Amino acid sequence: MMRTEREKMEAGEWYTCLDDALEDLRMVALNAVHAHNHLSPSERRTLSAPLRALFAEAGTNCLIEAPFHCSYGRNIHLGAEVFINSGCVILDSASVRIGDGTMIGTGAQILCADHHRDPVKRRAGIERALPVNIGADVWIGAGAIIMPGITIKDQAIVGAGAVVTKDIAEGATVVGIPARPT
Repeated sequence: MMRTEREKMEAGEWYTCLDDALEDLRMVALNAVHAHNHLSPSERRTLSAPLRALFAEAGTNCLIEAPFHCSYGRNIHLGAEVFINSGCVILDSASVRIGDGTMIGTGAQILCADHHRDPVKRRAGIERALPVNIGADVWIGAGAIIMPGITIKDQAIVGAGAVVTKDIAEGATVVGIPARPT
């Protein structure tokens, strides 16, 4: 039996993102994100209703400042008291788990999509989705980029502008491009 592109995506296999069913899911996310980004600030003091309905899981007392963008939303799992500052992008083609008390700075990017290295396949929309796991009480600085498949353990700190290409140990502080322990 042939698997759908969504099933391949969810299994972490190579799939084409140029699929009508996946586009339908992205449109649901785009509409929720648009609604969130156009709410008055007083209506976003806790996780907005459009994002709460979209996300797979959202703990208590979360706040996501606008503007915000995500690919699907349905793969985002937030613990309690997560704060995501303005301009954050989460490309959640795979699971993105963010632990309790984690703070993510303005302009940070969390990426799950890993595009094919072959240019012909890449042009055809072939990619795979690798999960990102961020522990509790993590601080991700402004403009940091978290690459596909990364795990950041509890209480780690990612410096502003860092590009995280390897897993980060509990309590470690990393900075730079690529991110390295201080």
